Amino acid sequence: MPKLKTRKAAAKRFRATGSGKIVRRKAFKNHLLQHKSSTRKRTLSKMVVVNERDEENVRLMLPYL
Repeated sequence: MPKLKTRKAAAKRFRATGSGKIVRRKAFKNHLLQHKSSTRKRTLSKMVVVNERDEENVRLMLPYL
């Protein structure tokens, strides 16, 4: 069997936790931050587990994760 290629765009966006779950960054924390509250920005900074419906697609893009 040939080696499987990793989708590099996905590799930059997702990573695995110690227990094997896949985590991602939240959206809306790039720009236009002046009118967003500190609480909202702090919450957006946290990592979040990928939804179970999307997890299979992410795992296919990252075969060696």
